[in-house]
Amino acid sequence: MTEPLPFAARLTRAPIPFDEQAGTDAARAFLDLGTELQPLIAGAAGCSPYLNTLLTREGDWLRHALSGAPETAAAQVLASLAPLPPDRLGPALRQAKRRIALLTALADLGGVWPLEEVTGWLTRLSDRAVDLSMQVLVSEEIRRGKLPGQGPDDAATAAGMVSIAMGKTGAGELNYSSDIDLICLFDDARYGAEAVEARAAFIRVTRRMTALLSDQTGEGYVFRTDLRLRPDASVTPVCLSMSAAYAYYEAEGRTWERAAYIKARPCGGDIAAGERFLAALTPFVWRKHLDFAAIQDAHDMRLRIREHRHLHGPLKVEGHNIKLGQGGIREIEFFTQTRQLIAGGRDPSLRDRTTVGGLAALAAAGWVPVDVADDLTALYRAHREVEHRLQMVQDARTHEMPSTAEGVARIAAFCGQDETAFRAGFLDRLARTDRLTEGFFAPSEAEEGPELSETARAIVQGWGSYPALRSDRAQGIFRRLRPAFLKRLSRAANPDEALMALDGFLKGLPAGVQVFSLFQANPALIDLIVDIAGTAPELAAYLSRNSSVLDAVIGGSFFAPWPGKAALVKELADRLEAVPDYERKLDAARRWMKEWHFRVGVHHLRGLIDGFESAKEYADLAEAVIAGLWPVVGADFARKHGPAPGRGAVVLGMGSLGAARLNAASDLDLIVIYDAEGVEQSEGPRPLAARPYFARLTQAFVTALTAPMAEGRLYEVDMRLRPSGRQGPVATSLASFTAYQETEAWTWEHLALTRARVLAGEATLAADVEAVRRRVIQAKGQGAGVRADVAAMRARLAEAKPAKGAWEAKNGPGRLLDIELLAQMAALQSGSAARGVETQLASGVKGAILSVSDQTALMEAYRLLWQLQAGARLLTDRPLELERLGEGGRAFLLRETGEADAAALSARLDRAVAEAGAVISARVGGEDGETGDEG
Repeated sequence: MTEPLPFAARLTRAPIPFDEQAGTDAARAFLDLGTELQPLIAGAAGCSPYLNTLLTREGDWLRHALSGAPETAAAQVLASLAPLPPDRLGPALRQAKRRIALLTALADLGGVWPLEEVTGWLTRLSDRAVDLSMQVLVSEEIRRGKLPGQGPDDAATAAGMVSIAMGKTGAGELNYSSDIDLICLFDDARYGAEAVEARAAFIRVTRRMTALLSDQTGEGYVFRTDLRLRPDASVTPVCLSMSAAYAYYEAEGRTWERAAYIKARPCGGDIAAGERFLAALTPFVWRKHLDFAAIQDAHDMRLRIREHRHLHGPLKVEGHNIKLGQGGIREIEFFTQTRQLIAGGRDPSLRDRTTVGGLAALAAAGWVPVDVADDLTALYRAHREVEHRLQMVQDARTHEMPSTAEGVARIAAFCGQDETAFRAGFLDRLARTDRLTEGFFAPSEAEEGPELSETARAIVQGWGSYPALRSDRAQGIFRRLRPAFLKRLSRAANPDEALMALDGFLKGLPAGVQVFSLFQANPALIDLIVDIAGTAPELAAYLSRNSSVLDAVIGGSFFAPWPGKAALVKELADRLEAVPDYERKLDAARRWMKEWHFRVGVHHLRGLIDGFESAKEYADLAEAVIAGLWPVVGADFARKHGPAPGRGAVVLGMGSLGAARLNAASDLDLIVIYDAEGVEQSEGPRPLAARPYFARLTQAFVTALTAPMAEGRLYEVDMRLRPSGRQGPVATSLASFTAYQETEAWTWEHLALTRARVLAGEATLAADVEAVRRRVIQAKGQGAGVRADVAAMRARLAEAKPAKGAWEAKNGPGRLLDIELLAQMAALQSGSAARGVETQLASGVKGAILSVSDQTALMEAYRLLWQLQAGARLLTDRPLELERLGEGGRAFLLRETGEADAAALSARLDRAVAEAGAVISARVGGEDGETGDEG
């Protein structure tokens, strides 16, 4: 391997000293280095007070560093760093930062290193600083006995803690004065029941690490550290467990977080654990289908950034933000990352962390023209050089050009140019960047419309009489939109039916200018309306009857991130509080629920979320309705019969609701449990004994959910999972519930209990019910007859609920109910409190009830079947027949499942069902009820 040339032999350029005297004085101090280096030293010191200070402070070290290859000098700086006590490590890291900062600046200014080397060495220092800080601080926690089960040797991998580098840190692209973006996690599987104690220690480590790296001392600072990219940063601790982080991303992760994880990599601590975590997040970041919805998200984010930072207006040099402004660095990054998100799920070659590497990969795969990728790469490098010069002046975290002509002249000199040439080149690069990237995000022109059938022509001719199309302005806008609407409608499975659904939507609009302007600015919304009309009959019918639901779209909130259950509960409570009448409250709840339900369906249909995300959102919505209506019903009931005796009652969600995974057509499995605490009857205008009080309260609640009113019904409710089923009382006392579960309940009822979850009601009673649930699961899963009971139940289910056709996802051997049954058995036998299929199967592996290969086969089948089931229930209320869905429905299901065509999906479905069925038969027993081998 050829030795790299010395620093001086590789010089290709130098800045022009802006402050000539400062430059001359600095160069004179380094006369011993030879004449080749004098222009570089003078230019650096004459343009940057910060570098001038470093030249003075680190002059002796620099003389040695510049005598050879800069790579050798930089590597020696990093190699000299070792674990030291915090009071000594801080100064050592700050000295290393000064030296790497000085060396990289000179190598950058002199053209010795390209951009990737400059940012690469800054990133290597960041990695080393983070890793050493974690080792040292975790070692102290181990020494103090604060990390259960860990010894001194575990400090080398931070005892299971890892820092995930995000943004430019993750990509190895740190700018000269950059923050480092970190997400700090720990492997809670390593600690089991002692994870809570470990978490407290890792939170301390994270806080101390941040101070060690970020605090400004007389020695300077190492890196400002930013932890705000972690999940739900406003409410979560600075270090999270990996399971908590994974659960967040699976349930609530947003498009911007997916984009952020393109660049993520472990940079310190337990690197292997970090790699496992990122591998588990792959389905979240990289969607299997072509995710064109990311374009709209990126476009919206660009506009929000510009609006927030007031970055509008004509291009000019003074004050322009080279990172966030028009034609800046972020435009190129968004262009690259958005295209990576669109296609990277199917093509792993596109998953490059770096911007330059990402552009090259996109060009190689044909997603970006080669000349465009080359131009953007050159522009990106030029922008980053200007960014570095801005930051080198005073080591300031800035991206804005100076606001004065004098300040611009300094940056021009720093770039080795006269001011006039610099200004012209700067503006030209911004304009070229804007031209190359803006077309990707800007709305496209409308296409010519198709020839219309006689029926379609008659419908279209009637549009001119609708309120939304009476104004000249509305007609003018819609005239440009109509060809796009009609062309897209012509591709629907049944164009005439889709057109009628669109006709109903237009007829119901009170005004059109605002909506049509929205469509014009966001052509993707045309596809949204047409997709609804041509693919999902239930959603289309709702839209034609409730066009006002698009108020949220007009207001911009329709495509906002999912707010989460807590926000939904508050919103519904506020909505109901504003309505005085009980019946009107129930109607208001219906309108509210249907708007959100519609939104979830549309997001799913459009690919903004997948079947698992929609399942969580439908469950959040149902829980919010239950939590919102339970006190409303209780207050109305108490007005007649007095407050509830004792502690009142709680509502348990069972089945899919308890597991927080619903589809578009799910009903709700509920149980009500009360505790009158010995109080015999209520006190009110019409007092009731405790048992009938809670029975009638439960009936009132079920009526509130199920009664058809002007706005329809909320949900169908099934209460057959209560003790003794249909023969038992609709509300059960805590004592009776406990006794029944401990002495009378069948195995299938204990299985159902594994998914039970309190959704509303008195807090202490909720805690007691959960304690009973856990105790019963622990006690009843150990019986010898559990597996035989499950095998018999499986056989009965196979006979009573056979698969309805080849595309059945729910019923039949190896399908959803079969897998869920095995998962519940695994949770019961292992005594696990887990409710979700994934976690229940994992508990089965942990308890040696299932093997890892069993789990893999079951999860592969389960995920495919759920995507199919969730998609099918959105499209139709009939048994799924793929060939009868039409083009739109088939395309949706193929996108959801990631398959190219129906034949491929059919083959995969058959294979997955067969493999899952074989596992279940081996672990539980066949349909004849004979159990398989243990273990």
